[in-house]
Amino acid sequence: MNKKVLFGMYLPGTSLMHRLDPRLKIMGCFWFVILVFFANNLLTNGLMLIALLGMVLLSQVALKKYWLGIRPLMWIILFTAVIQAFFSSGGHVYWQWGIISLTSAGLVQAGFLILRFFIIITASTVVTVTTTPLAMADGIEALMKPLKYLKVPVNQIAMMLSIALRFVPTIMDEVSMIMNAQRARGMDFNSGSLLTRAKRLVPVMIPLFVASFKRAEELAVAMEARGYDPNQPRTKYRQLKWQKKDTGGMISLIVLTGILFLLRQL
Repeated sequence: MNKKVLFGMYLPGTSLMHRLDPRLKIMGCFWFVILVFFANNLLTNGLMLIALLGMVLLSQVALKKYWLGIRPLMWIILFTAVIQAFFSSGGHVYWQWGIISLTSAGLVQAGFLILRFFIIITASTVVTVTTTPLAMADGIEALMKPLKYLKVPVNQIAMMLSIALRFVPTIMDEVSMIMNAQRARGMDFNSGSLLTRAKRLVPVMIPLFVASFKRAEELAVAMEARGYDPNQPRTKYRQLKWQKKDTGGMISLIVLTGILFLLRQL
C-alpha cells in the first residue's frame, strides 16, 4: 500500500470518530466544507482550524499520516494560490507588470485559499479514514433514500460511489509503481519545463488507464460470479443506529455554526 496516500483509505480503530454514525459524518463533512467558505477573517479561519484539529485528535490518527496524505496535492494548492496572489487587486501594490500584480490583498487571499484547501482536504480525509467503504455506502444510500420515490437508482449510485472511493488508493499505488518502472528505465520526472514534464506523464497515463480498465473488468466479473444483481433489494447485516454520541456531534456542529457567524461580524 502506498503510504503517501491517505485519502480514500480506511484505517481501523476504536476512536470516537470511528464509532460515529456514517450519516452524521457524511452530512457533517459537507456542512463543515460549506462553513469553511463562510470564514472571512482570521478569527473565523482560526475557529475552523481549531475544529479541524479537534476532529483529527478524536480520530486518533497520527498527524504525520494526514500530512503524508496532503503532500501529493500541495503543488496543486500552491499553484492555485500563486494564481490568486498575482491576479487579485486591492491593497498595497508590491510589484506590477501589465495585468499581473502582487498586492497585499492578493497575498492575504492566497493565504486564506491555502488554509481553506488544507482544512477541506483534511476534514474529508478524517471521514474516509474513520469510515469503512461499506459503512460509507450505507450512509450515502440512507441519505439518498427519499430520491427512491423519484425512481432514482439509489442503491446503484451508492455502490458506485463506494467502489470509486475505494479505488483511490489503489489507483495511486498503480501510479507509484508505473512511475518507479519508468524511473528504472531512465525517465526523469523532476527536471525540465512544465510542458516537458507534462509530456513525460504520457507514458504513465496510458498504462494507468489500461490497468484501471482491467481492474474494473475483474471486479465486474467477480461481482457477477457472486450473483450480484443491482435490481434486487439487499439486506444488511449491520443496521445504522442513531445514538446519543451522534446527537452530541450534531449539536457541536450547530454550535460551531453559531460561533462562526458571530465571529464573522467582528
